[in-house]
Amino acid sequence: MGMLCAVSFTRYGRLYYLDPGEFRPAVGDRVLVPTDDGTEVAECVWAAQWVSDDTSGFPRLAGLAGEPDLRRDELQRKRKAEAKVAAKRLIREHGLPMKVIAVDHVLESPGSTSSGSRTTVYFTAPHRVDFRALVRDLGATLHCRVELRQLSARDSARVQGGIGSCGRDLCCATFLTDFEPVTIRMAKDQDLPLNPLRISGACGRLMCCLKYEHPLYANSSNYPTSGQRVETPDGLAKVVSRHPPSETVMVRQIEDGTVRRCAVADVCGSRRAYEEQPST
Repeated sequence: MGMLCAVSFTRYGRLYYLDPGEFRPAVGDRVLVPTDDGTEVAECVWAAQWVSDDTSGFPRLAGLAGEPDLRRDELQRKRKAEAKVAAKRLIREHGLPMKVIAVDHVLESPGSTSSGSRTTVYFTAPHRVDFRALVRDLGATLHCRVELRQLSARDSARVQGGIGSCGRDLCCATFLTDFEPVTIRMAKDQDLPLNPLRISGACGRLMCCLKYEHPLYANSSNYPTSGQRVETPDGLAKVVSRHPPSETVMVRQIEDGTVRRCAVADVCGSRRAYEEQPST
């Protein structure tokens, strides 16, 4: 048992959990977070509170941000904006098929494990790009060491963020830490339409959330299948769809054609008695 607080480096961005130590930041406070490149300023979005989990493995908060830290953070944000504008301009001049996704700039700091300022440009491209001349010109323009990193479609969506078809912030940009394999079989098992526009996320790949409820459908062998004739409290019906998360099925009554939702317990016990009856 220990105390934890959550911080974010960008508004509505991914949360990082830290041990507050002797500090007690409130929501909205700017705090210092230890990173490989020294301490960086983040915003506290979850005040320090006691949790039942073991907190010994979490990094510890470096302190509350003061005026010098805030000025340094503002300067760093300004350098990022300047680097992004310069990168886009030079990419156009070189005629490269690249799209700048994000820019990260690290100021020279005594607490950093690396020496000197460094700018990292994240981009997407349809294929491998020879950007050696671009790196040389960017370094001369920004007067610092420059690195270019190509992102995949999913990493690009994670960095940019956005709103999913559910109306909420993208999972990959908020809480997902690793991309797990998602297959078209998961969509089939959940009786979802196989229209790419319906089951693809902002990255153009299969939505990560297809994996969330898939175990429920994979373990629903006792559910009637679509098109199967079953008995319900209202009479004989045909299964339209199944909903394992709510343990229900949608059925169409044979007698009057109405569609109703029934608990799976009400149809599973007697459906076999009707499987061999002729279809209507």
